[in-house]
This record gives sequence, C-alpha cells and structure tokens, in this order.
Amino acid sequence: MPQLRIGLAQVDTTVGDLAGNADVVSSYVQHAKDAGCHVAVFPEMTLTGYMPEDLVLRRSFVQASLDSLEALARRLAEEGAGEIAVVVGYCGRSERPAPAVGRPAGEPQNAAAVLWQGEVVARYAKHHLPNYGVFDEFRYFVRGDRFPVVRLHGVDVGLIICEDLWQDGGPVTVAREAGVGLLLCLNASPYERFKDDLRGSLVQRRSQEAEAAIAYVNLVGGQDELVYDGASLVVTGDGTLVARAPVWQQGLMAVDLDLPAAGSELTGDVDAKDGTTMHVTRRTLTEQAVSAYQPLVAGVAERLSDEAEVWGGLVTATRDYVQKNGFRSVCLGLSGGIDSAVVATIAADALGPQRVHVIGMPSSWSSSGSVTDAKALAELQGLHWQQIPIAPMVDAYTGSTRLTGLALENLQARVRGTLLMALSNQHGHLVLTTGNKSELATGFSTLYGDSAGGFAPIKDVPKSLVWKLARWRNTQSLAIPWASIEKPPSAELAPGQLDSDRLPPYDVLDALLEAYIGQDLGRTELIAKGFDEAVVDRIVRLVDLAEYKRRQNPPGPKVTSRAFGRDRRLPITSKWREGPTGDPGAR
Repeated sequence: MPQLRIGLAQVDTTVGDLAGNADVVSSYVQHAKDAGCHVAVFPEMTLTGYMPEDLVLRRSFVQASLDSLEALARRLAEEGAGEIAVVVGYCGRSERPAPAVGRPAGEPQNAAAVLWQGEVVARYAKHHLPNYGVFDEFRYFVRGDRFPVVRLHGVDVGLIICEDLWQDGGPVTVAREAGVGLLLCLNASPYERFKDDLRGSLVQRRSQEAEAAIAYVNLVGGQDELVYDGASLVVTGDGTLVARAPVWQQGLMAVDLDLPAAGSELTGDVDAKDGTTMHVTRRTLTEQAVSAYQPLVAGVAERLSDEAEVWGGLVTATRDYVQKNGFRSVCLGLSGGIDSAVVATIAADALGPQRVHVIGMPSSWSSSGSVTDAKALAELQGLHWQQIPIAPMVDAYTGSTRLTGLALENLQARVRGTLLMALSNQHGHLVLTTGNKSELATGFSTLYGDSAGGFAPIKDVPKSLVWKLARWRNTQSLAIPWASIEKPPSAELAPGQLDSDRLPPYDVLDALLEAYIGQDLGRTELIAKGFDEAVVDRIVRLVDLAEYKRRQNPPGPKVTSRAFGRDRRLPITSKWREGPTGDPGAR
C-alpha cells in the first residue's frame, strides 16, 4: 500500500502581506523537508491572508497574488524543496464567465494551488461559497467548477477548501467518483465555542462519504474580529482520527498515512449531486512509490477546557491585533472590578506585563477597595500602574454646566475615556476597552466613555463567562485579586450604585440574551421558554435601542456563535419592536 508523509502547516498569516506570507510558506516548507514530508499543506488564502474583504475587488491585488504564487513556486525549487508538493491557498481569477450569477471571466476566486519543481501544476477554486454568519464570499468570489486530481507517489490526491466540506454534494462527491485516495482540505475556519466538536465529526463523516483520508489544515491567529484556532486534524478513509494539532499554536504536524494505490483514470464532467457538474482533470507528478521508512506518529493533542480554550482565543486575538497593527503597548482603565481585571490579564498574557499600562481613575464615588484592588492586580502582574483622580476634571465641567442624574454619571465615564485617549496620543498606546457582551447588548455603557478605544478583548464574552474565565485564570497562577472577582459589580458612578439596580441577575440576563440574540427568538417564544414577561419586555427594549451604540464600538474577537457586528446585523433605524402583544411592529 502506498505511503505519504503529510505536513500540515498550521500558520498565522497577515492580510495583505504577500511577501511576509510567502516567507512563512518558505520557512515551513523547509521544516517539512527536514521532517521528510512528501507534501506540505497550508491553510486557505495563505498568500493573501484571510479574509482580504474588498481588497479582492482590486485587480492589482489579485494580480499581485497571482504573481506571488508563481514567484513562490520558483523560490521553493531554488531553495531545494522542488520535490515536495506544496499546496497553498491564494486569491485567483476565473478563466470563464459565471453565467449563473452574471459574472464575467476574470472575477476573483478563493483558490488553492499545487507547487512542484518550480511550477504551478494544478489549481482549484472553492466550489461552495459561504454567505452566512461572518462570511460574505458571494460578494467577492465566483465558484470553481474544476476538480484537479494530482497523482503523487502513486496516490491520487484531491483538493477542497473549507466550506466545500460543510455542504452536501460538490467536491466531496466528485472525489469519490474520481477514486481519490487523499483529500487535502485548506481552511480558515474562525473559532467559536464548541465548534471544534462539529468540525471533527464533520471531517470524519465526509471521509467516509469520499472513501478517502482527509487532511484538514486550519489557520491560527487573529484578524480583526475573527480569531482562528488551528486544531488541524487527519482522519483515515473510514473516519478514524489519527492526528490532531493543538489549538492556538503555530507549527508543522507531520503525519504518515497508508493510502490506496491510484487506479481510476476518470476525467471530464461529473455530476456533483448539488445541482452542478464539476470537470475532473488529472496531472501525474510521480508514479514512483516512496521508499519504506519508519512510521511517524503525530498523536492527538489533548482537548482544553472551555475556559482555557476561550482564554487562548482572547489572548491570541489581542496579541495579533496589537502586533499586526504596529502598536508597541496598550493602556486601559483599571477600576478594581472584574471586567477591567480580566482585560488587563489578557493583555499581560498576550504581550507581556512590560507592555501593559493600567490607569486607576477614581471618582468621588469610587470605593477605597476599587483603588486598592486595582493596584494589587498591577503589582501581582508587574504592570505599569498610574493613578489619576478624575474629580478635578469633572468639577471643571460641572463648574461651567449644571449636570445631574445620568448626564453626570456619563460625564465621569467620558472624562475617563478622554483621559485614556490622551495618554494613547501621548505615548502611542492602543486603548483597550473593558466592556463585556452583556453590557454591549443592553446599552449598559457610555458612548465616548468606557466604550472609547481601539480594541475590545471581551466584547463577545457574556458577564457570567467573564467570572468563569477569571476563576480559571487564577488556577494557573494568581493574577486577579479575589476581591475583584467576588465583589458585586458596579460602575460606581453614583452613591451605592450596583449593576443589579438596573439589570436582572447576570445568569438570568445572559440566558435571555443568548435566546434573543444568539437564537433570534421573539417575545412570545422567550416567554414560552420560561423567562419573566416583564423582564423580557425590558431587556428586549434595551437591546433594540442600543444598536446605534454598538455600531460605534471598537472591534473585538468573536468567540460565540453570534457576535455583534459581523454575525448580527440589524438596522439602527427601525420601527420593528417585539411589543407586549407580540404583534409585528407593536411598540
């Protein structure tokens, strides 16, 4: 039975950095060569980074991607890696019109190529284009209708890209008809909680349908609101998991597979069982089977707990956003409360404590514990600590304009926001905001105050999960004072103020928000699930009215199945309300 040693390169790329991404490929191909791999596989759109969004609408960008691909093929051969088949994702261009969607030839495609002996010997364009959740690929690409089969060391190898695995029919069906023994699946699959369970079972099911082993390589790292967890894996043709890479780590996972010998010579149009046909082509690189070698066992990486996995995602996203955008350091307001404590700790884990500046900004209503708890955290972690009372600045405002109630509360938050942005300008820090998903959902934040900043690490983390993350992090090493975790949450913008004065308990609130935001349930359905009618009406109203605020918040990493921004897109101006009668448009 023929053998292949496959190297899955789980790498972190940067959108638009074609030269830097090509260097990453070159480096990992050398690792694959040193490991004795016969094929090295890289994630979806490795050369351009994923997702380039409207950059792909520029012909100059697509041409640069194509030029970079050809140059990379030559470079790898010159570097002595020409005998390794390298599979890499890039942005391509369609050769034929796509009449079904009214697009001419020359449109962008999400593509993969096989590089061999200095040449691009095969090209594949993604067939299934996702257009849901965070994905807008119908906006950017036209689908491919070619299925190239490459014969490598006597094994027929096919290519698919990410969504091709998630949809029935299409390339997986064609792969079975073409007698492919190995499917290489290139992915940029964004992280969200519990998604890896779905991926693993899906890959196993598709391998059985294709009757072929599947090597699934996934991107790792952060790109704006999205963060990729890696967790690349390999399954045999009967669905047996034989290898899985760790999450949140770059690296090369080399895996040995016994594969069926190539036998089919099928070419031409094949019914893809999804309403389309795909055209099978073939290219032989080498029929010669590889020499016998000592099998390499990659192993299956241990799964992390939910809290450890989420923490790793938040740290990865924060580190990449800061570094890829050229910031040297970050700053944030440290109040002694749980949210800012968690954000400060994420930043320290991501960047190192020497790059994190925390500022205590007590007001007239701040408790003494707020200052001492904030300072204690800074000392525990070795962060740069500074205390700047805001009462004199607030007094300067109120000495000119009479403000009371909510206006006075929000003024204090806005003074803090202005102060942080001034320090950002002065020292080049990126300001991290500290609001959580529960607050953003209900509008429990101040525009140009605590929402001011450049990145929001816990933007998609419900408050109840914030507490779980803090407790988990303290099991690794004491980083957050227990007083910050155990105290009742408060904005401390008025005497004796507590979050519970305005919101239901967070366990109730977060369950309701998940049902309304995550599952799109309406008022009647929410009440049927057992939520109190008055609470439903109040919280739904708060969520709907706060849409304009959310549009003005900084980006933050997606970790749930329905994040604000890319996932959930609602009009700001809308007459629709989930009213008390349940009637459409009732107010």
